[in-house]
Amino acid sequence: MKYFFSIILALSFSTSFSQKFDKTIDKLISEHEKEVIELRHWFHENAELSNREFKTSQRIAEELTKIGLKPQTGIAKTGVVAVLKGGMPGPVVALRADIDGLPVKERSNLPWASKMKGIYNGEEVPVMHACGHDGHTAMLLGAARYLAETRNFSGRVALIFQPDEEATGGAKAMVEEGII
Repeated sequence: MKYFFSIILALSFSTSFSQKFDKTIDKLISEHEKEVIELRHWFHENAELSNREFKTSQRIAEELTKIGLKPQTGIAKTGVVAVLKGGMPGPVVALRADIDGLPVKERSNLPWASKMKGIYNGEEVPVMHACGHDGHTAMLLGAARYLAETRNFSGRVALIFQPDEEATGGAKAMVEEGII
């Protein structure tokens, strides 16, 4: 988790890697790692199918609001977008996470195992995050928190929480709506 979280944060900075940057990343991770892990567990436990990510998008919007952002919801049906302004003028960088789950049965006994159900092809099926979207969403929220706290970047960061990635409709709908 530390490795992927570091990559997301590194992509949003216009500075080179230095000792100061490494210390900043280490500080961020020590301050927010537990929170990001708890968010990942929540998203994993509450997985929802493509275009039905209602609880997921509500939780994302709540987390973004807590850090002072004004998220737009209902993007491409269940997506969420927020824009964060940096401390200096500059380009726009987009960071994206996919938020949908898959019609797959959870086979673990972990406390945060998904017990969610959804309708897929007209049948009720188990739903889980089987390919990491829970982690993507939690890490992007962690990066958003850090960026909102520090504003240590130039330009703006568009935070895109894309629905319906597994069925491919989410990105197309976001383009049609002029979001991306």
